[in-house]
Amino acid sequence: MVACSPTNAGLLRRLAAMVYDSLLLFSVLFFATLVLLLFNGARAIPPNEPLYTSYLIGVSFLYFGWFWTHGGQTLGMRAWRLRIEPETGGPVSWKLALVRFGSAILSWLPLGAGYLWMLIDRRGLTWHDRLSGTMVILTPKAKR
Repeated sequence: MVACSPTNAGLLRRLAAMVYDSLLLFSVLFFATLVLLLFNGARAIPPNEPLYTSYLIGVSFLYFGWFWTHGGQTLGMRAWRLRIEPETGGPVSWKLALVRFGSAILSWLPLGAGYLWMLIDRRGLTWHDRLSGTMVILTPKAKR
C-alpha cells in the first residue's frame, strides 16, 4: 500500500471554516463576557479596556488551543474536513498552538495578506503556517 501525502487545504475551504468558527467563538466570547459581568457586579466595561481586551484574546486562544491540541481540529475545521498538523509530525503542543495563534493575528493585520500569501506560496502555506511550522490539511471523507 502506498502512503499518500496530505493535501494542503485551499483558501476558500479555510475561509468557510473561519466563518463557522467565528460564529462559535462569538458565542464563547459572549458567555465569557457574561461571566465577567457577574463578577463585576453587572457594571458596564469601558470601551477599549486593555484588561478586557486581553481577557477576550486569552479566551480566544483557549478556544483554538484546546481544539488544536486535542485532535488538531476546531468545530469549524471538522465541518470542512480540515486539520492542523505540525510539519514534524505528531500532535500540536500548547506552545505550537500559541505560536500559531499569535502569528495568525499577524496574518490578519495587513488586510489578510498573510492568508492571501498561500495563493502565491509554492507549498500553499500562509504566513502563520510557516511561522509555526504547521500546515492545514484536507482530511479524507468519512466512509459510511
